[in-house]
Amino acid sequence: MKLPVVTVKLPKDLKGTKNGQLPADIMRPITPSGKLHHLAARAWEALHDAAMQAEGTKPFKPTSSADAYRSFEQQLAGFMSRFVQKDTGTKTTRTYQGKKWFLKKGMAPMASPGTSNHGWGLAVDVWSANGLRLDWMLQNCAKFGFSWEVQSEPWHIRYVCGEDIPQAVLDFEAKVKPA
Repeated sequence: MKLPVVTVKLPKDLKGTKNGQLPADIMRPITPSGKLHHLAARAWEALHDAAMQAEGTKPFKPTSSADAYRSFEQQLAGFMSRFVQKDTGTKTTRTYQGKKWFLKKGMAPMASPGTSNHGWGLAVDVWSANGLRLDWMLQNCAKFGFSWEVQSEPWHIRYVCGEDIPQAVLDFEAKVKPA
């Protein structure tokens, strides 16, 4: 199975901000936990609602509240718990502070601190993204402005549309907040 990967279009209000250090006024809570950039949060709420109505996708949620927006401190702590500077024999490496880091055996990879789409408030790791849930995601995520980042992480989706709010999100908002 090939996951569709689309380039992220950063929302304009992220210009001049630092990854993992986003101002509170551009963030919104998401269902059932965590927070995202306000545009990604709108898209997540619509995607979440659609998933909760679909067969085989319940519950549809982030793997944890830290698997949506991650502050720089959260990114750093996660990175330091998964990577070491000693060669571990794994093929997965990252560069951080000009040094090469090696993934510990048995750990899931993550981006170097300050480079993650989680730090922009655009990424969500979806709990149990396999089977019927993954099939549904493959058929529906793009309608709500989400795409995958890498083939090896079916759980990791990110909002890619910038200010171009997808019609499915606008339709959801019109249904829940009629004019």
